Amino acid sequence: MSHASGSDDDPADASAAPATTFATVLATAYPGTVEVPDDYRRACRLLSILAPAETVLTASYGIALYGSLLATVAVLVVRGQLATTVGLGFVVLSLSVAALGRYGIPFAAEAKRIRTLGAAPSLVTTLVLGATLWPSAERAAAFAGRAGNGLLAARLDQQRRRAAGTPRSGLETFAVAWNGRFPALERAVGLVENATAAPAEERPEVLERARRCILDGTRDEMAAFAASLRGPVTGVYAFGVLLPLAMASLLPAAAAAGVPVTASVLIGTYGVVLPAALLIACCWLLGRRPVAFPPATVPRSHPNVPDTPLYSVLIGVVAGIGGWLLAGVIVAEWASPVGALGAGVGSALAINYRPVAEVRDHVTDIESGLPDALSAAGRRLDRGQSVEAALVEAVDEAPEPTSGVIEAAVERQERLGTSVEGAFLGPGGALADVPSHRTRRVAMLLDTAATIGPPAGEPVTTMGEHLDALRAIERETRRDLSQITETLSNTAALFGPLVGGATVALAGSMGGGEQFSTVSDALLGPVVGWYVLVLAVLLTALSTGLHRGLDRALVGYRAGLALLSATATFLVAVVATELLV
Repeated sequence: MSHASGSDDDPADASAAPATTFATVLATAYPGTVEVPDDYRRACRLLSILAPAETVLTASYGIALYGSLLATVAVLVVRGQLATTVGLGFVVLSLSVAALGRYGIPFAAEAKRIRTLGAAPSLVTTLVLGATLWPSAERAAAFAGRAGNGLLAARLDQQRRRAAGTPRSGLETFAVAWNGRFPALERAVGLVENATAAPAEERPEVLERARRCILDGTRDEMAAFAASLRGPVTGVYAFGVLLPLAMASLLPAAAAAGVPVTASVLIGTYGVVLPAALLIACCWLLGRRPVAFPPATVPRSHPNVPDTPLYSVLIGVVAGIGGWLLAGVIVAEWASPVGALGAGVGSALAINYRPVAEVRDHVTDIESGLPDALSAAGRRLDRGQSVEAALVEAVDEAPEPTSGVIEAAVERQERLGTSVEGAFLGPGGALADVPSHRTRRVAMLLDTAATIGPPAGEPVTTMGEHLDALRAIERETRRDLSQITETLSNTAALFGPLVGGATVALAGSMGGGEQFSTVSDALLGPVVGWYVLVLAVLLTALSTGLHRGLDRALVGYRAGLALLSATATFLVAVVATELLV
């Protein structure tokens, strides 16, 4: 499959070359042999990493080894508390890079698989439509591969090409490759292949079974996943939010009782250990998601998305300065870094990803009207009308903004005499700036129907029914997960910061004397504030990933809003609690 823009490949390869060379040097200098697991190799291939898997893994271990040695030598030579702190920080950073190289790559690959499998219902339905139009497994596979532009469609098309010239269609090989992750996909694809060899009178029933199989399989997988989440998420909430904040409120009393609570222990616990543990727990939960229905990827080349993030960075800097000054005046001097970090990073993320969110809202509105449009067009095709005439009448039955898109395509086709696909997807077409796999498949199906004529009426109607059923599954999935994800989101943006701010204020009121100086506001406030901001980002990412699947723009936008809310709530809670006590 070709990418949307071939010009994007060369710069990526060029920028990856120095990183590959650096990784090779580190791997060569590593004193030992690293055994690479098979799943790690598969993860590197799935992520299209240019360097060999052995080089990547060995290089990450090399960073950990040489970084730790360098930090140890620096501590022994320079000495002093500052050197020790910096050295320990460098050791932690080096070990983090090694952990990222060993476990981050498989997690990224797993996230990509989860997103990929979200396209399985649409791919199977496209196969069903292809097998309905042409009773040939090869032609159905070619149609599905051409109509899709995701990884799943690319793999299907790859297997089809490999099977060219043989008695096989490539469907069986494709299905077996995904059996371990999504058994319903293998069963559904197998039914499609069986249908193409079945008698004509039995074929519609077998194809309908294939469509129901993938939809029911998706529904069952997500229902089981939602049911299994409550216990682990409750554990994350208890040990990641409640217990750490409760411990912080007890620190002054612990110091008074003679328990050593030093700055390094406090910073290490709330600045490194607890965030790392929470990050691991979030990754583990996200890795258990069977499939995801992520929103459409909006490229930077989209006309409604800024070319560079410079504007959002400038806004973030201004907001950070304002947060620094405002927090210092309203709360205390120690609150300035918290206000600057939360306001600055939150504003930059929200501003940077807001245009993407607006484009996606528009895409969702268009997709919501596709079932009605396809149903109207399919009925008219059955009555013998052409696709062009059916689309003209479908404008009145489709809701906005879908009807506007269809009307623009009809006008473009009449004016330029282009094909149906060209009117929708060609340069300047009605869907040219709508980054949606579903609308693309619909446009290609309508273009095929224009060639086939009235016999394509039933497949067009079936496609509309499928899109409606898929939207229903997505709604059911999100409804099943909503109670859990809403709790996480509210905790990230409101409840966690509220408890954290009250904890700092109460600890300050308890620690007014000299005996509590080891946990003064100037130390406890920034530490708890930092942890509150970490909670805002991680819990928001977890909530969004569970609800919609991991997506950089969606997570970035919601994390930005959560940071702004968490920062304001934390600082207000500190002031309000101090006034009350």
